[in-house]
Amino acid sequence: MPRVRWDRLGRLAMLCVLGALLYLYLSAGIHMYSSWGQARRDSASVLSLEREHKTLVHQHEALGRQGTVEAGARNLGMKKTGELQYVIPDLPAN
Repeated sequence: MPRVRWDRLGRLAMLCVLGALLYLYLSAGIHMYSSWGQARRDSASVLSLEREHKTLVHQHEALGRQGTVEAGARNLGMKKTGELQYVIPDLPAN
């Protein structure tokens, strides 16, 4: 009857446990690195969206002012009610 070599069996078991621990540490490290990269991308995206939001708020404020609305309407050729509009032909080009 063959004898069980407990020292070899113990070494093999320890090698299997070491391999499992190595796998777990590596997978956790890879996952942490991936999460760190995603967080950096998300932070850059948030900064970009904050800048865009600030720009849109300024545009909203500018467009809400009465003078801006009137100037835009005048550029489109509109006039106020009761106002006379004069057309002068043959003006020299600027």
